Amino acid sequence: MTQAPEGSPPEPGQGQSANGRPADPDAAGGAVSGYTVDTFHNGQFFLVQPADAGHRAGMDAMLLAATVPDGAAGALADLGAGAGAAGLAAISRLPGLSAVLIERAPAMADCARRSLALAENAHLAPRARVIEADVALQGRQRLAAGLADNAFDYVILNPPFNAGADRKTPDPLKAEAHAMESDDLFERWLRTAAAILKPGGQVSIIARPESMGEILAALGNRFGGVEITPVIPRLGENAIRILVTAIKGSRARMSLRDRILIHQGAGHVFSSEMNDLGNGRAAWPRRTKNRLPK
Repeated sequence: MTQAPEGSPPEPGQGQSANGRPADPDAAGGAVSGYTVDTFHNGQFFLVQPADAGHRAGMDAMLLAATVPDGAAGALADLGAGAGAAGLAAISRLPGLSAVLIERAPAMADCARRSLALAENAHLAPRARVIEADVALQGRQRLAAGLADNAFDYVILNPPFNAGADRKTPDPLKAEAHAMESDDLFERWLRTAAAILKPGGQVSIIARPESMGEILAALGNRFGGVEITPVIPRLGENAIRILVTAIKGSRARMSLRDRILIHQGAGHVFSSEMNDLGNGRAAWPRRTKNRLPK
């Protein structure tokens, strides 16, 4: 599930409540009291999210979606989709792409279904579906859940990347979205990504910089052509996120890319680049030429 950096409010039109209040029980495709209907990509799609509990999507989801290149087509899997922000952002920008939103928490999977039922998302609903399942399922259990081998062209994931020992929120739904349950979380999620991706398919991850070692270890021999992009709040500050992309089966070398700058100046105004990435007007495509085995 996605998690916005501290001190980085969403851009207007990118993750704000459509009416500034909890959703009307009789409005917006079946949203009920206790939820909000939030607009993304300047009104290109909407998301049903818990008003006072659980995780609420923001900048992380939009950056993750931006790693899917312009012109991408085929099938995308959003692992740990939450209410579906990243997957819906990707197919909102890319009309040739379909998405499967995979989420374990029943409450968040229900939000994703409600999001697809919104009248405002009628143009996206035929290209998206929800699977309620644990991303870490293996073998026959994974297949039975609907996650077939070599089925997807793109996989995007934003695992809960707070360390399990970190102080947890008292909100159990939010805690599940934010805190790792085990030290091998990236191994388990990337094992699934490798299984369901087609050869030559792209995986994208957004995480904290301190997770880089675990991510590289989990990518292992499954993926190559790893590209790492630091995401920094302002010039001169340390990265608070990394975007990682890689290709299944590629033999290309790893590369470290120039940073994405979130804010311009000392305030909370987004940089023009971040504004475009966050509102679906631009992508963050890979630069590495893939070298797949013959």
